[in-house]
Amino acid sequence: MSLMAIAIMAILFLSETAAFARTRIATSISLDENTAPQIRLNFNITMLDLQCDYVSVDVWDALGTNRQNVTKNVEKWQITESGERQYSGRNREQRAVTHEEHDRTLEEMHEEDGVHAVELTEQNFNQFVADNEMAFVDLFAPWCVWCQRLAPTWEKFAQEVKKLKMPVGVGKVDCMAQANLCRAQKVMAFPTIRWYHLGQPISPEYKMDRTVQALVGYSKRKLEMDEKYKEWEAKAVDTSQEEKDEKRKLFQAHRPEHPACQVSGFLMVNRVPGNFHIEAKSKNHNLNSAMTNLTHIVNHLSFGDPMDRQSRRTKRILKQVPEEHRQFAPMDGSSYFTKDFHQAYHHYIKVVSTHLNMGKSRSNQLMTYQFLEQSQIVYYETNNVPEARFSYDLSPMSVVVEKEGRKWYDYLTSLCAIIGGTFTTLGLIDAILYKVLKPKKL
Repeated sequence: MSLMAIAIMAILFLSETAAFARTRIATSISLDENTAPQIRLNFNITMLDLQCDYVSVDVWDALGTNRQNVTKNVEKWQITESGERQYSGRNREQRAVTHEEHDRTLEEMHEEDGVHAVELTEQNFNQFVADNEMAFVDLFAPWCVWCQRLAPTWEKFAQEVKKLKMPVGVGKVDCMAQANLCRAQKVMAFPTIRWYHLGQPISPEYKMDRTVQALVGYSKRKLEMDEKYKEWEAKAVDTSQEEKDEKRKLFQAHRPEHPACQVSGFLMVNRVPGNFHIEAKSKNHNLNSAMTNLTHIVNHLSFGDPMDRQSRRTKRILKQVPEEHRQFAPMDGSSYFTKDFHQAYHHYIKVVSTHLNMGKSRSNQLMTYQFLEQSQIVYYETNNVPEARFSYDLSPMSVVVEKEGRKWYDYLTSLCAIIGGTFTTLGLIDAILYKVLKPKKL
């Protein structure tokens, strides 16, 4: 009986010790006690068909905050055709270009001096840029206020080019009347002022001051660089065609502008419902809504201070947290493609603060944010420019994820109960067996 008591107590001791050493993850919901007035929003988004010059990050919230083209803590990277990043700089405030004032309207110029800028259509455009080794073309829309301000300047510039006998063809295209032509030329904004050489467009497009002096000076520089290239080409007899093409691009200052931009940084937003959105916007252009494509890839989106996943403390804590409680950046790596114009994705985000308590000490605790997201395509009117919108709402509740285990005094109490219970139970069994099996006296 004693051996049986020892065996039973040993089994119970081992079971109780294993239960004491084992912990479980428990979750609970409590009122969020965070009193910080703002929360950090981290983002890294690639716009696949929008140039960095036209990318604008705007913020709006329920308190009335309305910040246009946020520049602080926001960077842009131009993406090349091969997918490489080229630093485009901080998201600086766009510089307003200078426009020239005229004492005559465009109609008065035409009546008094004649028409000098050639009106181009779908039928004569290719022939025009082929006949003129150098061509400068204004692609405009009649309703665009910037185009209206440029129109008399462009006519006067064309007149000055003829007066100076510069070998440059000056043309203009009405993109409302020639919609197919402008779509083929991928005109994203009005006015688009583009230089052509041997029938091919030269990037980047002209984005400097819109005065006759500035336009003439730009044309002269282009002609001078072309003359220098021809002088070099005449001497480079044994040079391969590939080297000549590279040299020509160098003299032309030709830098292809692939329409993709990665915009990244962080915003400090109020802890109220709001949104930040990325849209095509310019201080000196009217955007062509028919050519605005807001297809994008969310490389990263999260709330709160960035989590240093390489630190031992973070690794130790996250290793103990179940996967279903690690929704810190569920949109990372997601692509949102729009197949047609006049549409864009809107994202709706519910943010919940999360306390990860994997121990009593502060070194085993971490406060972060999880969120749930839903996305849908929104359709726009033909005259409205689409925007990729990220609407967020912070929950007043917080989730507490903590590791629970048995208390030491509970463990000791259980051990005492095992000892006492075992002896009591076996004592009763021994007494019963003794009475039952005791030989009766005759």
